[in-house]
Amino acid sequence: MTAPSRDTSNISTRTGKVYPPRKNIPLPPTFSDPLEHRAFLKFRLAQAYRIFAKYGYDEGVAGHITVRDPIRPDCYWVNPWGVHFKLIQPELLLLVNHEGKIQEKESGPSRFLNRSAYMIHSAVHEARPDILCAAHSHTIHAKAFSALGVPLDPITQDSCAFYEDHSLYSEFRGIIEDREEGLAIATALGPNKAVILQNHGILVATKSIESTVFFFISMEKCCKVQMLADQAAAARGLRPRLIDPENAARTQKRLGSDMGGWFNAIPEFQLLEHEEGKRFEYLPAQKENM
Repeated sequence: MTAPSRDTSNISTRTGKVYPPRKNIPLPPTFSDPLEHRAFLKFRLAQAYRIFAKYGYDEGVAGHITVRDPIRPDCYWVNPWGVHFKLIQPELLLLVNHEGKIQEKESGPSRFLNRSAYMIHSAVHEARPDILCAAHSHTIHAKAFSALGVPLDPITQDSCAFYEDHSLYSEFRGIIEDREEGLAIATALGPNKAVILQNHGILVATKSIESTVFFFISMEKCCKVQMLADQAAAARGLRPRLIDPENAARTQKRLGSDMGGWFNAIPEFQLLEHEEGKRFEYLPAQKENM
C-alpha cells in the first residue's frame, strides 16, 4: 500500500464540477500490487459486514455487500450465505462471476451463495462499471419507509446528500430469484448512488466500500428522521419544511460525493479496528492463497 496521492483531478461531483478536498483531509490509499489491493478490499469488505452487524443490519440470512475484484473485474466478492455478519472474515468470502458461478480457487470453504444477492448485485455491477461496492439489507426504518413508495425529501442537511441522487423502484414481486428482477433494480438505480426498493428496503452503490457503508447507514437514519418529521408535522396539522432546491443541490455536491462518503466512514472503521485490535497487514505469503 502506498501513500495516498494529492492529485485530486479525478474527484468530482455528478455535475462534473471539481471540489478539491481540504489539505488536512486524507485520501484513500492506492496500491501498486494488485494482490495487495485485493487483500485490502477483502479485509475492508469483511469489516463492512461486521459494522453492519454492530448496527443490527442483519435479518436472518438476508442482506449482502459486494465489492468488485480488482484483478478480475467481471467477478465480485460476497459473503457466504448463512454465516452471521459478525463472523465474516476475509478468508470466508466468495468470489463470484456475473453468471453466478463461485470461483473455486479463490473462494472460502462455505460455498453457499444467496441467489438473491447474485441476481441483484451481478446486474448492478454489470450496469455500473464505475461502481466498486454495493450493499442491500433489510433494515427496520428503510423497510418501513419503503412501504410508502416515495423518495426522501430534502428536510435535513443529511438527507440533502441524497437529493436528486436516489431513486425509487416501485415494484415488489416477491423474493428476487430471476435475472429480470435484478436488471429492473439496476435500471431503477440508474446513475444514482441509492435506490429505495418499495416494500423491501434500500440499496446503496458507490465507488468505495467506505462510501457505501456510510451512505447506507446515513440513508437508514434519514428514513427514520423522515417518518418522525412526518408524524410530528401531521400531529400539528403541518407538513415538514423542505430545503429549497438550490441549497439542497449545493449541499448534495459537498456531502453526497463519493469522497465525502469515504471520509465520513473512516471513523466507523477506526472504531472497529480499535475494538477488535486488528488492522490491515499484507504479508507476501498471502499471495499463495489469493
